[in-house]
Amino acid sequence: MFIDDRPVDALEPLELARIRSVLTQDNAVSFPFRVAEVVEMGRSPWARTPAREFDGTAIREALERTDVAHLTERRFTELSGGERARVSLARVLAQDTPVVLLDEPTAALDLRHQEDVLRIARDLAREGRTVVVVLHDLSLAGAYADRVALLDVGRLRALGTPLEVLTEQLIAEVYRLPVEVLVRDGRPLIIPRRAA
Repeated sequence: MFIDDRPVDALEPLELARIRSVLTQDNAVSFPFRVAEVVEMGRSPWARTPAREFDGTAIREALERTDVAHLTERRFTELSGGERARVSLARVLAQDTPVVLLDEPTAALDLRHQEDVLRIARDLAREGRTVVVVLHDLSLAGAYADRVALLDVGRLRALGTPLEVLTEQLIAEVYRLPVEVLVRDGRPLIIPRRAA
């Protein structure tokens, strides 16, 4: 894998942390840090650099963008799963990198916050960042992605626009489940076909 024509393994960890931010599925923090402290951790790659002067703005914008500004004094360990997921996303946003990797960012979220998170991902892409989101919810992927990569047992099965990739036949083959694909506003909506 390469970043700017350089092998990823040739980059120093600190340099890599200034290029890409990662949200993993596991939003664990072992110590009872306050939410503000957890989000501030996203700024650590920029310590001792001129970008440090933007810490306050980056943290404030990340807290507001993820709807967790009201939680800043709460302990991370006391939050619900959805709140933890949003605070973890705020940490990633505060890191302010050109590449953003999100692994199942909507897993613990209610419907409204699922939409908010994917709107944020889409907005980051529109700002010129590279955003890769791993999702199992095909309808969410179809609603927000510019390009979809469909994997089958770890192998790339299809790559293209949501309408090109998320077809009834291909989804049925990969998931071994018959589906109906409806198109709303030019985006696919996937519905499993259930026996009566």
